[in-house]
Amino acid sequence: MNRRRAPTPPGWWHDPAREPPWPARALAGLYGGVTGLRRRLYARGVLRQRQVPVPVVVVGGIVAGGSGKTPLVLAIIERLRAAGWTPGVATRGYGRDKAGEARWVQGDSDPALAGDEPLLLAQRSGVRVRADRDRVAAARALADAGCDIVVCDDGLQHYRLARDVEIEVIDGRRRYGNARLLPAGPLREPPERGATCDFRVLNLGTSGGEAGFGEWPMQLRPGPVRSLIGGRPLPLTAYAGHRVHAVAGIGDPERFFSMLRYVGIGVVPHPFPDHHVFMPADFDYGNDLPVLMTEKDAVKCAGFDDARLHVVPVQAQLPEAFWIALLDRVANARVRP
Repeated sequence: MNRRRAPTPPGWWHDPAREPPWPARALAGLYGGVTGLRRRLYARGVLRQRQVPVPVVVVGGIVAGGSGKTPLVLAIIERLRAAGWTPGVATRGYGRDKAGEARWVQGDSDPALAGDEPLLLAQRSGVRVRADRDRVAAARALADAGCDIVVCDDGLQHYRLARDVEIEVIDGRRRYGNARLLPAGPLREPPERGATCDFRVLNLGTSGGEAGFGEWPMQLRPGPVRSLIGGRPLPLTAYAGHRVHAVAGIGDPERFFSMLRYVGIGVVPHPFPDHHVFMPADFDYGNDLPVLMTEKDAVKCAGFDDARLHVVPVQAQLPEAFWIALLDRVANARVRP
């Protein structure tokens, strides 16, 4: 039976009031100085941003780790296509093998080479997805391939790529933790950076809540649960009142577990590190209870011949006013020669 130890959340999440060790505070000061200088150099034109001939929408965050960016990117793609655009996705593909090689990602790509998030984006959206650590090169490749707008997944700090719209995604439960910079806290940039973004989206998950001033609420609605080996999908509520193994290798596994508990499912939680590479032995739980997992995890388990494994897709829902404002901003973006 798998006795794998669950990862422990960093102290800045479960105890934000705790003072970080002085070496971490010192390194955070150094980190903040370097990143702040870099931002100023780009802002003053000392370091030059590179433009591409189509509008660019950047979806990202100032917090290290997951916040719900991928569901939002998928929803943006859907809205852009409905409005007549031909979007493409530029992404780094964190954790993939041969990360230095640029790669077109398709629905049947090898997850080890494509990366879990790029593969999920390709499978769910059907649009062109380019994985490249150089976001400028990725955006140019998408434009050359016929895309008339680029959605950059998790590229807020990639200042070299000029952008027309910036969207910050915030985890509604954890927010900024202790509000300190790495490694003393979870922040890649100071909290004030979020105020400079065109839109700030608060991921409230499935349990609801309220967004603050200047924030757009986003809720994640679960879709029909489907087996990885095929069969008739079932609504998530069909599992209410039953115990299941819940598997999540995402930035905040508790978000997935809470979604299942919210509909009355008895959860046996199995958190894994973000971007974990799954093996069949990871599911040796000693019983035949169903295993429910996130879409990002499921793309790496598609070849496992295990009838217990099921995927729970989610769909991002935001106020209609958000989509009107976003599409209006995109329509007025300057198309560069």
